[in-house]
Amino acid sequence: MIFKDFSENELYLFMNGKLIYKRWLDTGVSKVFDVMAYDKYTLASIKELSNQYGLLIVKARIKLTPTEQGGRKTGIISGYSPNHVLEYASKGKLQENYIGNINFEGEDILPGEERIATIRFLLVKELEQYLTKGRKWWLHEGPKRIGEAEIL
Repeated sequence: MIFKDFSENELYLFMNGKLIYKRWLDTGVSKVFDVMAYDKYTLASIKELSNQYGLLIVKARIKLTPTEQGGRKTGIISGYSPNHVLEYASKGKLQENYIGNINFEGEDILPGEERIATIRFLLVKELEQYLTKGRKWWLHEGPKRIGEAEIL
């Protein structure tokens, strides 16, 4: 859960109750308290953070790669947060990945299955260019591709 708070001259971002980012609004100086948050939470402007809880929300079709083809051995449940890779650099290396959690409408999903889900991405300006109807991307656990998604 992402929570933002403003004081007189300061913006605070919390994730699951933990302070991850602070910005002094008069000077523009900021401090990241969580290395994993770097470039994920800090690239949004103050105006953009006024969006619903600092999230971009999309409906998508999720398909997990079967175990026999290198996917997970177990399924995933609502609230799962894999890395979302929208494009690769040369030679198949990950170029950039984004944080977003998957929430299913109904049952959880097993390897090889497909479900409709709501994906909640942390608000990152660069992400908006990718979020168009029909856009496909890949779900990863580190370097391992575990599935794909398509925006509905």
